[in-house]
Amino acid sequence: MKRRIVQLLGAILPNLYFRGLITGRLIYQGPLKGFCVPTLNCYGCPLSLFACPVGTLQHFIAIRQIPFYIVGYLGIVGTLFGRLACGWICPFGLVQDLLYKIKTFKIKIPKGFRYFKYVVLLGIVILLPLLTQEPWFCKLCPQGGLSAGIPLVLVSAAMRSLVGKLFGMKMIILGVFLFLFIISRCPFCSTICPLGAIYSLFNRISVIKLKIDPTLCNKCEICAKSCPMGVKPYNTHLDCIKCFECKKVCPRNAIKISF
Repeated sequence: MKRRIVQLLGAILPNLYFRGLITGRLIYQGPLKGFCVPTLNCYGCPLSLFACPVGTLQHFIAIRQIPFYIVGYLGIVGTLFGRLACGWICPFGLVQDLLYKIKTFKIKIPKGFRYFKYVVLLGIVILLPLLTQEPWFCKLCPQGGLSAGIPLVLVSAAMRSLVGKLFGMKMIILGVFLFLFIISRCPFCSTICPLGAIYSLFNRISVIKLKIDPTLCNKCEICAKSCPMGVKPYNTHLDCIKCFECKKVCPRNAIKISF
């Protein structure tokens, strides 16, 4: 319950620009937009007060500037927390968790697909913007489609007139992922999210991490069954989102939070 409350706050607090809906200035462009939240948070969302770290990274790459600010920011967040933001404050993670609760058939995503997010990071977030000077991940991001694309089209006649093939493609991608959220656990986090890929590189050195007491752990894998990412906590894993669900279910109290 605590994690759900924090996830909900993570979705609400960066998105409190209700004034824009009243005044018609649908995208906030004040001083707060110069700062990023540690999760995906579409710049174009009518309620958004802050920028998205992936969008900001692409912006600097597309204009051929070295992204010192955002690289430093991501380095600090990653070094302190690893993928903890994915497990505790990501709004899209909350959507995944809630939709997975729908009772239907479930599938497991093959482990090899986990490496695809690094392809997305290198190819779509870095190389394509560098070559085309366009933020391609933003154009296709399903989280942006849900939080920005759909609301903008609903509230703005001008935006509806601009809807084209790219928006249609974005909605198809969003629809596919919403379906996958129902039948599989965290498919976006484990296979696509470039921000998760970045944070995962810091997981083994981050200040906050899981610590397993080898004298108590018998590798019963009860913890692995509770893990949203399907990883074994007793193996320090790049994809651990530090949700600490494993700590709750460990029958031998072998899992601790280490600082």
